[in-house]
Order: sequence, then structure tokens, then C-alpha cells
Amino acid sequence: MNTYRTVARSATAEIEVRRSRFLAVVVRVDDEAGARDVIASARREHHDARHHCSAFVIGADTSLRRSNDDGEPAGTAGAPMLEVLTRRGVSDVVAVVTRWFGGTLLGAGGLVRAYGDAVGLALDEAGVQERRLRHTMRVTAAATDAGSLDHRLRSLGTVTDVQYGDDVVFTVGVSDPARFADEVAAASTGRATVDQSGTSWGDT
Repeated sequence: MNTYRTVARSATAEIEVRRSRFLAVVVRVDDEAGARDVIASARREHHDARHHCSAFVIGADTSLRRSNDDGEPAGTAGAPMLEVLTRRGVSDVVAVVTRWFGGTLLGAGGLVRAYGDAVGLALDEAGVQERRLRHTMRVTAAATDAGSLDHRLRSLGTVTDVQYGDDVVFTVGVSDPARFADEVAAASTGRATVDQSGTSWGDT
């Protein structure tokens, strides 16, 4: 998998159902610890609310999925929230829905709809960002070649660092390392060396 989708930004949405208020927030996170920090923050900020239900999906392969009903009847809050995240195909996202009880029971169906709808509206507000797997390449070139090579490297990928010394070392993020190596060899007539030093995910 070379791409996945996440939210473009944090966002909130609020709905009211029979005087119960549902405030949803969706936030982009890097890992489970970050997701749990967002949940804890919602509890602190809205300590007067009865429920802070949550769901999150983590990882480019969406392998880590968790949900919590936080006192609502089992399966009526966290699960429908998680289902919305899954159906939208986003990852590295946590959703928290804070509920202030309005005095009228909504029933299982009403709760499922309310929690799912709140998350859906927050996701609509957040928008979608595609992320792409980037290969980190190190290009070492003689100082006399660096000037002419710099422009070519920037057309082939994202230059994230340049170190100057006896040689010049460029760090470049690219999507196709084999093609990149071929292009650098051609541009430098074989004088520059190319090494792959890792991978990372970047926004497109």
C-alpha cells in the first residue's frame, strides 16, 4: 500500500436530538497515544457532560481500530462511530463525541444514528487528505556538480535537506526510487551516488 486517506484538518460538528446535545470532534493523530490524549482532553474540557464516546483508526493499513461506548448501552456509540470512520476509508483519525443528556431516552436506534451522524458531519467539515509513501534518498555529489544537480533533484522529488562540505549531500523524498536513481545517474553522468535511507509518509 503506497497511499492512504486521513483527515485534512481537525473539525467539530454538533447536533441536537430530543434535547440531547452531541458534540463531535475528529482529529488527525500519529498513534494510539495521540488518540488517547485527544479523548482525555475532551473529558477535561467538557467535564460536565455524561458521556465521551470514542473511536479511532490508526496505521496506513488501518490495522489498529478501537471504540468505546463510555457508559452508553453496548454497541450504540463507539461501534457506529468506528463504522463511519471505516466506511469513509480514513486512518490516523480519532473521533470523540461528547453527549449532554437532554432528559429523554433515545433508544438504541436513536443513539446509533445520533453518534454516527455527528461523526459523519465532523468528517465532512474536516475534509480528506491523501498521504503517500515516500522513499528517502541521499544523493552525494561533488561541489562542482551540486548547482546543476540541485534543480534536477527538485523536479524529481522533495528536497528536505542539503549538507555542504567537500561533497554536497542532498536528502530527497521520492515515490519511485528506481526511476529516481536512473534520472540522477543520467543528470550527473554517473558521478553522483544514490543511497536509500528509509521511508516515510507525506501529504500529497
